[in-house]
Amino acid sequence: MFELLEKMMMTGMGAICLTQKKAEELLGEMKERFNISEEEGKSFLAKMQKNAEETQKKLEEMAQDEVRRACERVGMVTMEEFEKLQKKVQQLDKHMKELQK
Repeated sequence: MFELLEKMMMTGMGAICLTQKKAEELLGEMKERFNISEEEGKSFLAKMQKNAEETQKKLEEMAQDEVRRACERVGMVTMEEFEKLQKKVQQLDKHMKELQK
């Protein structure tokens, strides 16, 4: 399961990590091969980057969901649930001390 999460995160990061230099190289190659203007190339690269960012967000959400489900399967509580229980225990402890007086 963790291998799948790792692969998903790496794929997403790889899609986003297109460096400026590589983007410029790709733009130059596109201008040569497909005879497109610089504006068209920049527009295309902007769309690719936006798509990569959206994909990264989706991958992160999927990874978080998978981790949450895995934690539920093994019986782990969330931090929110833990804090709620901790407050409840503190309230009960305080109440018990008051009753003992």
